[in-house]
Amino acid sequence: MAAPGGTGPIGPFPPGVDTEEAREAYDKMRRRLLWTMPSGLYVVGSRSGEQRNLMTLNWATQVSFEPKLLGIGVEKTALTHKLISESGVFTLCTISREDRAIVRKFTKPVEYDPDQGTLNGFPFREARTGAPILDRAVGWFDCEVRTPVDCGGHTFFIGEIVDCGFSAPEDTPVLRMEDTRMSYGG
Repeated sequence: MAAPGGTGPIGPFPPGVDTEEAREAYDKMRRRLLWTMPSGLYVVGSRSGEQRNLMTLNWATQVSFEPKLLGIGVEKTALTHKLISESGVFTLCTISREDRAIVRKFTKPVEYDPDQGTLNGFPFREARTGAPILDRAVGWFDCEVRTPVDCGGHTFFIGEIVDCGFSAPEDTPVLRMEDTRMSYGG
């Protein structure tokens, strides 16, 4: 296991990985392997009271057919985590591959201009729940949290889709982590 304070490799480790050097090498290989897993790249919208935020996110998946549930993994230290925890709502926006540069604009808390209706200068509209939907999204899901699951440094928010739609042609290719030089996780 990791040393107190979060330093060093994190276990568990398979048999034979029993020295600090072996644990570090195994931990590095495990992170590289996790980075090879294909994943989408999205913008998640959150709000609480008058606060609004859009954040780049790559941990999202459908978790149920009936009811229609989406799950998103959000780091506990993120502003988005705070806003979703307080409001119980979020949006998930798919992004066009042609707009790949846009996701870099939402890696930190955004500047909200309510008079212009923008977040970091990008227009948005409010979903039925009040969470922001990026106007440039290919498509979007509006979700109400049904179950937050504690997952260590992240919370996996499972939300029921209460509204959704396309903002661009349905066949628009959507962004994936592999389309960028970004990596997260491991």
